[in-house]
Amino acid sequence: MPNKPTAAIILAAGKSTRMVTNLPKVLHEVCGRPMLSYVLDACRAADIQRLIVVVGYQREQVVEAFSKEAGLTFVAQTDQKGTGHAAMMCREALADFEGNVVVIAGDMPLVRAETLQLLIGTHRKQNSAVTLATAVLEDATGYGRIVRDEYGNLQGIVEESDCTPEQKQIKEINPSYYCFDKALFFDALNQIEPNNVKGEYYITDALHILVQRGHRAIAITAVKAEEAMGVNSRAQLAEVGRIMQNRIQAQLMQNGVTIVDPANTWIDIRAQIGQDTVIYPFSYIHGRVKIGSRCVIGPFAYLRDGTAMEDDVVVAVFTELKNSKLGTGTRVRHLSYIGDAHIGERVNVGAGTIFANFDGRQIHEAVVGSDTYIGNGSILVAPLEVPQGLQINHGSVVRESNLGEVTKQ
Repeated sequence: MPNKPTAAIILAAGKSTRMVTNLPKVLHEVCGRPMLSYVLDACRAADIQRLIVVVGYQREQVVEAFSKEAGLTFVAQTDQKGTGHAAMMCREALADFEGNVVVIAGDMPLVRAETLQLLIGTHRKQNSAVTLATAVLEDATGYGRIVRDEYGNLQGIVEESDCTPEQKQIKEINPSYYCFDKALFFDALNQIEPNNVKGEYYITDALHILVQRGHRAIAITAVKAEEAMGVNSRAQLAEVGRIMQNRIQAQLMQNGVTIVDPANTWIDIRAQIGQDTVIYPFSYIHGRVKIGSRCVIGPFAYLRDGTAMEDDVVVAVFTELKNSKLGTGTRVRHLSYIGDAHIGERVNVGAGTIFANFDGRQIHEAVVGSDTYIGNGSILVAPLEVPQGLQINHGSVVRESNLGEVTKQ
């Protein structure tokens, strides 16, 4: 069955002591999204039909965070006894499944769908019991080494602590990208003995059992160095975030967005930005932000979740927008805050304008009609609706009750 279906077991149960956190590791964000989200997206893009997420530490938080996503099955690993033990917990969830099983860690957000597709495609083509995707690193410290025979055939994986001096020179490592025949995998898991210092069950032991039984085992060098990076510390989280930010910005620039200084710009992966928009340095775009074409953002602009602007909008120096809509041709150039507002087309928002949207108990909305001129230093107190075409005097405090006094046609 060369095209038999594929399921994935995603390991997300562990607690990272080096992270020094009460939050489940896989919920720590990378460029605006939990790192587990990226692994799930890669699996879906690789046409993996069933997704099993193994949860353990603070599992309620993980389940709650992904409760609105369809097609996920959560399996609890109440005692963390190793990666093999985590896979054993999925036996019942996959009882009715016949096919291949990808096993991957949930703390590897840099995984690419293309790599998983190559792993699965090779596994099917070779009709192997287990296929492993490996990486080649200049510095392989900390990783298990891939051991091959003189013909290049996979013989096994040796953890660094067990390596001989010669084996430590091997640069091909195991980044934990596996694809197993499901039936053979669970049969091998049954045979694992926790004969190690920690008393844990390891997935690598299942691979060794399959090799010892003479089953076909393939290792392909398919994982880029950055894709091999897991997150076990705050420093690694920052490094992964930097690489992901580079990916995000590279894709935007490829699509026609100008980012003047990528190193001093931060853009959420959920943001959408149109062609010929220019992003100036020290701009921070966070959340589900939508920016049209031919816009100018920054320098020193802060765009927050829920903000959307049409084409030819300028949001410039020291301006913050939150959950607001701006129409075509609107200008917000200097030192302003706009929150929970709907602003029409060709509106000029003067320097130092503040939308006062929170009364201490409730957030209110302001609506500003098209072709409105808002003078410098104005405060618009929501709830408020400004008809189109009005001019608000400089330094005004605008309320519904005094709108006629501070404006002119």
